Amino acid sequence: MLLRFWKMHGLGNDFMVIDLVTQRARIPSQKISQWANRNTGIGFDQLLLVEPPSHPDMDFRYRIFNADGSEVENCGNGARCFARFVVDNHLTTKRDIRVETAGGPMTLHLADDQRVRVDMGPPRLTPDEIPFVAEVEATQYEVDVDGERVSLSAVSMGNPHAVVLVDSVDHAPVATLGPKLEAHERFPNRVNVGFLEVVSTHKARLRVFERGVGETRACGTGACAAAVAGIQQGLLESPVDITLPGGTLTLEWDGHQQSVIMTGPAERVFEGRIPL
Repeated sequence: MLLRFWKMHGLGNDFMVIDLVTQRARIPSQKISQWANRNTGIGFDQLLLVEPPSHPDMDFRYRIFNADGSEVENCGNGARCFARFVVDNHLTTKRDIRVETAGGPMTLHLADDQRVRVDMGPPRLTPDEIPFVAEVEATQYEVDVDGERVSLSAVSMGNPHAVVLVDSVDHAPVATLGPKLEAHERFPNRVNVGFLEVVSTHKARLRVFERGVGETRACGTGACAAAVAGIQQGLLESPVDITLPGGTLTLEWDGHQQSVIMTGPAERVFEGRIPL
């Protein structure tokens, strides 16, 4: 069979998006990794599946798979592309869209300027919820990496994040420290690793090493986690513009138990059909 799909991106974080509301298919993990290959396939960071909801108060189910075929809980850049996809493909006429994810429910709002505002829900900061191995909750933790101590913040935005403060993202050890922290034993489900440079109280720069992917052009949940970590430490104030290699996202967070609000673009690249 031929599956219809869209290729989309949010600040260069790119996705293959498949409608499984009007199409029916089961997609094996090896097929995902084949499609993700940038030389022999479609090429993408993650595959997004649009499915019917399992709960009556939700509009859709949103599933996310890394390029290696592993399923993950959440993706902020993907959420914005998801909203554009379901509206542009006439799967809904709503501008406020409720979706269920493995990381919990989310509300997506498509604005008139085609930017998407996403209620990402409150951050999870207790170690057991992240998950992260620590005796007590703290704004910063010390982690041993090859005999050296690395200071980081641990935040879950439905998926786990470690945020490391750096003087300059241009010289941050993304390629070396990123994979070591991703697979660190204190993160039982592995972790996305953000390297955060604070520019001013309302501006920051960020690079992210995503678990199962590597460094990406942008990471929406990573930007949310970085904003939370910076605000918690008194280094940033809401709203925060966080610039990633692919562009800038605006994050708002008013503190404990409040939702993180992310606003940014989502773009269609092309559409096509592929055999399954």
